[in-house]
Amino acid sequence: MKVVITGGAGFLGSHLCDRLLDMGHQVTCLDNLITGSIDNISHLMGNENFRFLKHDVTEYMFMGGPIDAVMHFASPASPRDYLELPIQTLKVGALGTHKTLGLAKAKRCRFLLASTSETYGDPLVNPQPETYWGNVNPIGLRGVYDEAKRFAEALVMAYHRTHGIDTRIVRIFNTYGPRMRPHDGRVVSNFIVQALQGEPLSIYGTGKQTRSFCYVDDEVDGILRLLLADNLEDIHLPINIGNPHELTVEEIARKIIELTSSGSRIVYEPLPEDDPKVRRPDIGRAVRLLGWSPRVPLEVGLARTIDYFRSQLPRSS
Repeated sequence: MKVVITGGAGFLGSHLCDRLLDMGHQVTCLDNLITGSIDNISHLMGNENFRFLKHDVTEYMFMGGPIDAVMHFASPASPRDYLELPIQTLKVGALGTHKTLGLAKAKRCRFLLASTSETYGDPLVNPQPETYWGNVNPIGLRGVYDEAKRFAEALVMAYHRTHGIDTRIVRIFNTYGPRMRPHDGRVVSNFIVQALQGEPLSIYGTGKQTRSFCYVDDEVDGILRLLLADNLEDIHLPINIGNPHELTVEEIARKIIELTSSGSRIVYEPLPEDDPKVRRPDIGRAVRLLGWSPRVPLEVGLARTIDYFRSQLPRSS
């Protein structure tokens, strides 16, 4: 297959590039490098099946030759990023999705949207099934990301219904692993960096709010199963890919302190606006349609991620 991945120099996008190349596919990576990094894909530059184009997908794009699949992963994805880049986040969710769908329409190829569990907002049901419409504050600080993805899903479904495009929508839950940015504001990366540097671990709120963490290898496996699945019932409808093992934020902080052998203590800060109190995927559809469920235990995934951050932080011990 010839696959285009927008946001391919980001955390998750770069792992998708790796896996697709390992499978023998050809990959074109598009990224404007606002939150992505060349470091994530530098090891691929000599691969004849890989090419990188620095491009903002909210602008017009032309690509010659056949394409078999477009995977739209371009977007700021951590709270720190989309709070600092609110307009860019909205534009890539709206204009970027429109441009990439246009490319898929022109090439008559498959399209996969990277959506998010944030479409559920601060959910009133737990776990969250794909049929839940969510509890989102559209004008809150987080709304720029939540609503960008909700609009993107609506646009994908419109292209599927109107133009017959073969579309897929993955709702990605909290994912962690190597290539996360040390200061991206996400729970796991924040805690690991603070623990390795002997700093207090900052918990926002009481720490009783829950998250479900999926190791990046498992997440990539689920996403690619969705991309490559054929002739499955309702495959164009959104599907959760995440780990249903639910932990409190305080539990994950204590686990990271233990695994890093850190002397860090925990401090509590005010809870940000609209921060979800629970987050746990119902993965029944993924199990039934894709035969997918996560395999990497939390302790194994965290150990690999901690090793990565040790290699990235010159002052880590």
